[in-house]
Amino acid sequence: MRFLKEFWIGLFAFWQAFLFVRKHRMMWLVAIPAVLMLWIYHLGFVIKTHVFTSEVHNMNEIVWYIIQLFIEISIAVLLMNFSKYLVVALLSPLLAFLSLKTERILTGNSYAFDFSQFIKDIIRGMKIVSRNFMWYYFFFTIVLIFSFIFWEKPTESPVFYIVYVIGFYYYGFSFIDYVNERRQLNVKESIAFIRKHRGLAIAIGLVYSMMILVPVNIDALFAWDQFSIRPLSMLGDFFVNLFLWFLASFAPILASVSATIAMNRIVSLKK
Repeated sequence: MRFLKEFWIGLFAFWQAFLFVRKHRMMWLVAIPAVLMLWIYHLGFVIKTHVFTSEVHNMNEIVWYIIQLFIEISIAVLLMNFSKYLVVALLSPLLAFLSLKTERILTGNSYAFDFSQFIKDIIRGMKIVSRNFMWYYFFFTIVLIFSFIFWEKPTESPVFYIVYVIGFYYYGFSFIDYVNERRQLNVKESIAFIRKHRGLAIAIGLVYSMMILVPVNIDALFAWDQFSIRPLSMLGDFFVNLFLWFLASFAPILASVSATIAMNRIVSLKK
């Protein structure tokens, strides 16, 4: 019963978060992840399209040329395909601040800045991310092996969808933990709390994942070589994908605010 109740609280909190962000004039914050993601992707796009040339005269130079080429291609692929996730990691301080600001508006609570505590919070965040990453891929591996044994195409098995639910939980975990830091819960206490309120974590992670994983064709934002041939089609693709890109950019902002709003309903942060 608690699971379903808190699941719906988490879902509804996103609508409340949207109204909250609009009311308190925080919409401009969306531009930060949007621009950062575009910049990271564009950097990868430039690296990918860069013509790598080098004069080689012997086997040693050939080996180094291959290594340099491999590194350049790897960086390009990483930047272009995982820009959304890199941005979320880079935005952790902003998201923590946004969560704190939301709580201050909702409850009047204020927290004095402490540099030593700030460093401790960074270390704590690294521990949480590392733990969630390891557990997620542990469960992912088990589900994948099980699906591989009983289905010809593992990713098409019904069991494989469990992986997505696990991902939702750990995404939501990260956003809720910003609040638990301020509640002075240590890592073990935060883990125990979120397990108890897993319905809320899954709801936050579900909506966040749906927003950030929208199918954006990033090439449509940068590749204009066919504009003279089909201008209307390219303009249409550009604006559709630009909207989807801003939707993905809005995901971490809304998730941080909605997690704080939902937590205030469940544990009353003013107390």
